[in-house]
Amino acid sequence: MYQDLRRLYWWPSGMKNDIEKFISECLTCQQVKIEHQRPAGTLQSLPIPQWKWEHITMDFVLGLPRTPKGYNSIWVIVDMLTKSAHFLLVKTTFTMNQYAEVYVAEIVRLHGIPVIKTAQSRQKSYADNRRRPLEFEVGDHVFVKIAPLNGIMRFGRKGKLSPRFIGPFEILDRIGEREYRLALPPDLDRVHNVFHVSMLRKYISNPSHVLKHEPLDLMPNLTYQEVPIQILDRKVKVLRNKEINIIKILWCNQLVEEAMWEPEEEMKQRYLELFAQ
Repeated sequence: MYQDLRRLYWWPSGMKNDIEKFISECLTCQQVKIEHQRPAGTLQSLPIPQWKWEHITMDFVLGLPRTPKGYNSIWVIVDMLTKSAHFLLVKTTFTMNQYAEVYVAEIVRLHGIPVIKTAQSRQKSYADNRRRPLEFEVGDHVFVKIAPLNGIMRFGRKGKLSPRFIGPFEILDRIGEREYRLALPPDLDRVHNVFHVSMLRKYISNPSHVLKHEPLDLMPNLTYQEVPIQILDRKVKVLRNKEINIIKILWCNQLVEEAMWEPEEEMKQRYLELFAQ
C-alpha cells in the first residue's frame, strides 16, 4: 500500500513519519489499540528479612504410618518469601527446645540471606528479559488499562472497538519504584487510585483532541458489566437433533443494532426479572 501511495500521490514530506506521528497521536488509537510490546516495569524483588526465615508458616502432618521408627509426625515449614517448603521428621512429644534444635540444624544451616539474594538476582535477570523499563513524571497524563471480560460489553462497545484504556488521568505522586497515584474523577471513587506501571500507557497529546470523560459505572477491579433491559424478538433455532428457543436481547448502553441473540433458558436462569416484565 505504501508503494502504491508513493507512486500515485505526492507527499510534501516523509510519508512514513507523518503517518506514524498521526497514528501515535490519535486519541482513539491510544485507547483501543493493543500493545505489541513487552510488559512494562522490571521485576521488583521483595525485601529480604533481616534474619533467616523470619516470615514462615508451619503445619503438622500427624499419624503417618510410614514414618521412620521413632517418629510419628512431619513438621512442615514454608518460607513465605521464597515459597519453598521443608518436611522435618519430629515427634509429638518434642518440647519447644527440641523443636528449636531441629529448626536450627535443618533450616538455618541450609538457608541464609546470601542464598536468597542469589536466587532473587537470578529470578530478576530471567524476568527482566521479557519486560521493559517504563517511568513517568509527576504531572504526566496517562491512560489506565481496563481488565477485559469475555462476552461482556465494555463501555458500550464490543470486539475490536472496545476501549482497552480509559483516561487520560494526571499523575499526582510516585509511590515506590513502580507505582503511581492518579487523579481519578469522582465517579471512580470506588477504584483505588494507585496503579502499577504495567497498567499505564503514556498519553500523547494533540491540540485537536477533545477530551470528554463520560460517567462510567466501574467496579473496584476496573471491570464493567452490561445488564439486559428488553426482549426485542423471539425465534426457534433448528439444529440437527433439537430445537432451541432464543431471544433477541437489548443490553444497556447499546444500540438496537447491537442487540444479541441469547438462549432463552440461560437468560431465564440469570435474569428472571427480565421475563417478569
